[in-house]
Amino acid sequence: MSEQSRTPETKKENKAASDKKINRRDFVQGLAAVPALGAFAAAYYQKHSEKMEKAIVREPAESGRELNVALLGAGAQGQVLMNACLRIPGIRFRAVCDIWAEYNQKRAVRLLQKYKHDVTGYEDYREMLDQEKDLDAVIIATPDFWHARHTIDCLNAGLHVYCEKEMSNKLDDAYRMVMAARETGKLLQIGHQRRSNPRYIHAFDKLLGEADILGRITSINGQWNRAVQPDLGWPQRYAIDPQRLKKYGFDSMHQFRNWRWYKGLGGGPIVDLGSHQIDIYNWFLNSTPKSVMASGGTDYYDKATHEWYDTVLAIYEYETAEGPVRAFYQTLTNNSSEGYFENFLGDQGTLHISESANRGSVYREPSAPQWDEWVRKGYLTKPEKVETPGSSAVLDVRETIAPDKHDIPVTLTDPYHQPHLENFFNSVRGDDTLNCPAEIGYETAVTVLKVNDAVEAGRTLSFKSDAFHV
Repeated sequence: MSEQSRTPETKKENKAASDKKINRRDFVQGLAAVPALGAFAAAYYQKHSEKMEKAIVREPAESGRELNVALLGAGAQGQVLMNACLRIPGIRFRAVCDIWAEYNQKRAVRLLQKYKHDVTGYEDYREMLDQEKDLDAVIIATPDFWHARHTIDCLNAGLHVYCEKEMSNKLDDAYRMVMAARETGKLLQIGHQRRSNPRYIHAFDKLLGEADILGRITSINGQWNRAVQPDLGWPQRYAIDPQRLKKYGFDSMHQFRNWRWYKGLGGGPIVDLGSHQIDIYNWFLNSTPKSVMASGGTDYYDKATHEWYDTVLAIYEYETAEGPVRAFYQTLTNNSSEGYFENFLGDQGTLHISESANRGSVYREPSAPQWDEWVRKGYLTKPEKVETPGSSAVLDVRETIAPDKHDIPVTLTDPYHQPHLENFFNSVRGDDTLNCPAEIGYETAVTVLKVNDAVEAGRTLSFKSDAFHV
């Protein structure tokens, strides 16, 4: 992990900041509003956009100065971030830049104008930086292969940057992003939004930290499985002309709409989906892996249009202060069984956690000490007895008895990305520190991008000891 996240002083400051964030939110069960990214996000917003717009009510800034912001990339993920920003007081959009001027850009500008934002649309981000001289920050939600150039140019223009993950599909570009942030002194937050989710902060600070409720963590498993989805299409009358597509690095409209599947443009599902959760592996273990082995391939979709692997299974090996940890992760894109979650397994309990609001439980091993103190403190709910199927029968000596289930009483009721954006804007104002600065984003990029290398190599790959540091 980065030195910034390891020092006792910083951990103390982060803990105090997280306590402050948790106290601002409800400790109740509820439903979060927005799925994570990509086609899911697009479909969700098409279906629920009217309800969303009715729910969005701009409020005057509660404190601090108003920030002038530009959105660079107004596709599905850009819309998710924009809608989350509209719920945050004191944020004023001034510009939207998207090469799909006839559709994405026009739609975003119209929505922002509807909410009284005096906003200008641009096709070329360089023109936007030349014209817009009152910006404080830029939110970047363009395809991964553009992240480095956009981020570095915006930082050099004197702007703070929130950049979606993966921070880049190339490590040398990610490295240059870290260096640009340091050289300019501007903030660079990477969009691993679970780092600001109050449930994850509660699990890290209270359950794994203060209570040490899992004991020694020995293994992890996690997954993100998705159902079969068709390629993203587009309204034919709004197709971008080939010359403009070529100017911005795309061979066709199909490639522009489905860039995540193409090598050189994105990183495939292990990057789009796995990156969020593998980032949590590193965070909760306070460590980075020493090796990874992986199996994967394009087993289902047409390889002509899906260059990246649609199925990936990976195993990391960590060497932590408490001992070795083996961590399994899988992503499937042709079956949605069990959705997405992370399981942390220790000798005293299991933490089952997900960004999905209906998943957040801890299971006590029969031999572990009672957790009454943590229930009294409100860190967990009272145990729920899990019935073992056929429990009325005489138990076979080989039967594994189901452990008691405790729920985590902390649930995010805002859109998933809102706390991470709030953390960024508050940091720009000087009222907070970034939860995912460039150095942490770089560590995650090193960890995740290696999986595709391991699939291609067909063998275990080791990480160099200095691979995670810039």
